[in-house]
Amino acid sequence: MSTYFPSGKGLEQHREWHIIDADGLTVGRLASEVAKILMGKNKPTYTPFIDTGDHVIVVNASKVVFKGNKTNDKMYRHHTGWPGGLKEISARDLLARRPVKLIELTIKGMLPKTRLGRAMASKVKVYAGAEHPHGAQKPTPLAINAK
Repeated sequence: MSTYFPSGKGLEQHREWHIIDADGLTVGRLASEVAKILMGKNKPTYTPFIDTGDHVIVVNASKVVFKGNKTNDKMYRHHTGWPGGLKEISARDLLARRPVKLIELTIKGMLPKTRLGRAMASKVKVYAGAEHPHGAQKPTPLAINAK
C-alpha cells in the first residue's frame, strides 16, 4: 500500500469553482470559510506547501455585516511611505466606498504571508453586486453557516 501524495502537476485541472452569496453574513466568519477553501483545507488531499485549493466567487459583498460596534470602532490603516503618511479609514466608510476591497483585505489577512499565500489570494473573485462574469466556469453554490 502506498499513501496518496498530491504533486504540483495537474492541480489546475481538478480545481472547482464555488460561489458564495455574502448577503447578511458576518465579515470575519465569511473570510475564514473562504480562506479554508482557497487553501484546500476542506479537501482530504490538503498539503500545507502545495496549493490544492479551489476558486471562490463572492457576490453581494456590499451586504455583509459587522457584529457589535465594529462598524464604528474598526479602523483599516496603511502607510503611503512618506513621512506622516499613515492613512486610516473606518470599516463603515470602507464598506460604503469599496466593499470589494474590504472583503479582499479580510481574506488575504487569513492566508499565509508567502508566495504561496499570494497565489491562493489570486483565486478569489469578489463582486459588490449579484452579477459576475464567471458563468462559463459553472460555479457550484456553497452555503456557509456563518451567521
